[in-house]
Order: sequence, then C-alpha cells, then structure tokens
Amino acid sequence: MSHHQGPINWTAVRRDGIRFAFIKATEGGDWTDPAFARNWRRAREAGVMRGAYHYYRPQTHSAVQARHFLRRVRLAKNDLPAVLDVEATDGVSSATLRRGVRNWLRIVEAETGKRPIIYVSRRFAPHLAAQFGDYPLWIADYRSNGPAVPRGWRRWTFWQHSERGRVDGIRPWVDRNWFRGTHEELRRFAERS
Repeated sequence: MSHHQGPINWTAVRRDGIRFAFIKATEGGDWTDPAFARNWRRAREAGVMRGAYHYYRPQTHSAVQARHFLRRVRLAKNDLPAVLDVEATDGVSSATLRRGVRNWLRIVEAETGKRPIIYVSRRFAPHLAAQFGDYPLWIADYRSNGPAVPRGWRRWTFWQHSERGRVDGIRPWVDRNWFRGTHEELRRFAERS
C-alpha cells in the first residue's frame, strides 16, 4: 500500500479476509509517503497485521536512508519486520548496491531487534549476487505456478503474485501477496523476527 491507492477503508480490507499488509513508509534519504502515518495507524485499528517498507535508492548513503526510515517507523512487537525494497541500481555498480543494502539491513536490525525482509523481483535478484540468503525473502514473481527462488535463498517467505489484485476497501489495483505458512505461523514470524 502507498499513497497511490488513495484513501483505504481498512475495515473493509479486513472483512475481505486480508490478514497482513505492507505499507510504504519512506524512499531514499528524505521522502516519506504522505499516506504512511494514516495507513499505519488505521491498519492496526482494523486488525490487519502491518509491515513498513523502505524503497532503496543506491545513490543516497545507506546510513542516511536507514536513519530516515527509523525516524518515521516505530515497530510494535506484533508488527512484521522492516522491509527493504531493492529494485534499482540508479547507475551504481552491483557491488556498491550490495554494500549499501548490507549496511541498511545491519543498522535497521540493530535498532529494531528484528531481521529485515528483502523485497526483490526475480529479474532484479541477480544484482544481489546470492549474498543475502540469511534474510527473509519477499519475491515479486507474477508467474502463476509459483515464484522462482533466487540463487542464495533456500525459500521465499512472502510471494507477491499479482500487481493487479482487487481488495474491498481499495479502489485501484493493488499488489497481492502470500505468506508461506498459516496465520499462526505469520504471527509467530512477526513476534520472533
């Protein structure tokens, strides 16, 4: 979810069977999604488990980005771990990208006490060069027969299977995701991560 979805009726979202949602919080070193605070609060009030994500911009120092995210997001015990959305090189080398990603993950994990999730598409994953398999994977792969797990990971934790989903309470299209496990396992994942 992000400001692109417009106002969201979180009660209707929950009634439609949605158990969790990832909400865009920040991007780069200084941009905050204008709908984040409202969505973050209302998702919790409606009983939807929530997670916050940061869209990574490789040309901005990773520590600046991590501090920006941490200033905007306060994770509660039952919230999902922070997510680092890695989709662009912005002209930097893959090695520079990987160093920055590793630093962001380290800073955010130290501050939140939860190991962050990495969001990456099947096509972009080779830029990470199989170096992040110790982090939970949220993979974007729109093939109907299941996602391809990138080299370095043994399995996916979340699978974004559609970018054109429909959910009551949300007007335009929205990404749809699966968690690999039961609702109880999702709750335990949030608590122990």
